[in-house]
Amino acid sequence: MTDTLVAPADTDATPRFAAAKAASRRLAVVSGAERDRGLEAIAAALLTASDRVLTANVRDLDAARAAGMAEGLQDRLRLDAARVARLADAVLQIAALPDPVGEIVRGRTLPNGLRLSEVRVPFGVVGAIYEARPNVTVDITALALKSGNAVVLRGGTAAQHTNAVLVEVVRGALADAGLPADAVQSVDDLGRDGAAQLMRARGLVDVLVPRGSASLIETVVRESSVPVIETGAGVVHVFLDATADERMATEIVVNAKTQRVGVCNALETLLVHRDAAERLLPPVAAALQDAGVVLHADDTVRAVVPGLEPATEADWGTEYGSLDLTVGVVDDLDAAVAHIERWSTRHTESIVTNDLANAERFLAEVDSAVVMVNASPRFSDGGEFGFGAEVGISTQKLHARGPMGLPELTSTKWLVRGSGQTRP
Repeated sequence: MTDTLVAPADTDATPRFAAAKAASRRLAVVSGAERDRGLEAIAAALLTASDRVLTANVRDLDAARAAGMAEGLQDRLRLDAARVARLADAVLQIAALPDPVGEIVRGRTLPNGLRLSEVRVPFGVVGAIYEARPNVTVDITALALKSGNAVVLRGGTAAQHTNAVLVEVVRGALADAGLPADAVQSVDDLGRDGAAQLMRARGLVDVLVPRGSASLIETVVRESSVPVIETGAGVVHVFLDATADERMATEIVVNAKTQRVGVCNALETLLVHRDAAERLLPPVAAALQDAGVVLHADDTVRAVVPGLEPATEADWGTEYGSLDLTVGVVDDLDAAVAHIERWSTRHTESIVTNDLANAERFLAEVDSAVVMVNASPRFSDGGEFGFGAEVGISTQKLHARGPMGLPELTSTKWLVRGSGQTRP
């Protein structure tokens, strides 16, 4: 196979979905040890193919720059040798995690002697639609395989050459390990029509996970007939309470905004308690500006720190993905919670405070997938939570919420063992 995408002669993706479905049935019954060996083979193959992956990635980056892609998105797209090595290491970390398949969730014996067990089982075929994130190709594939699922990928035009090589490498490694290569499929070569077919593949694809912009996620949720686990855009908030320590506040805010700007758990809105505004805003704003951050501020903030960009109404709901940050002053904790309720995408929020009662109130009252006290929201991540990687960060409330690891890629079924019982 070459690293160049070739227009397919057959534009119907149904045979790929059917092949993935057949492969999922085999994966569901092979041992966890066999699946782990497949993951180990994938990790080794990624390292061996690193130069090929990087060559393809340069092509994608060159095209992205020529198209004017924002630097934050380019950072998501970009791979280097260290990042490829981290991808391989993440696959090994996933292989080392406990096997969720067959785990007994609960069970009991009824008075009539029937023995009930609810056990974890794979979904079957997991579809993923995402943008400019070749790491997701590897992360979702590894998590799907570990949990006994096949996967169908639509990784977007921006990463098409990188993803083509990654999928080829992964399929080859599975075949070498004696597992079905058809467990990993891609519809990238079908373009947008591939994504549309994936969204309509109900019965062949069991669940679909979108990762990307708010518009992408909204489109998938609206148009898919396949059940969707909704991940969310990240309008992430940090609230500096009246008792917040200046040094802690500064370090958390700068890390949350600048450690990696193009990711969904980066800080987009900073709220400051009115009683701490004159104490905290000057040092925090100076540290952010020293790091190259452009501050979009309300009138109260601009009165304390002159010369900042005025914040517009739209800024409060913007996921910048860049070195821009909206900053506002709120009267108290109630006002901070109300602001977050209005503008948050229910992803991740954090409070910096030395008031235990306020910390506990924030944890209890803020309705987001991840809520933190005195920590950077950049920790809202499957890898940081010990999941090896993540499928995405679910902002819905059904089945899965927050960083999604192995258990979130399983369903359950009930096993009933009897000895001839009949219902009276």
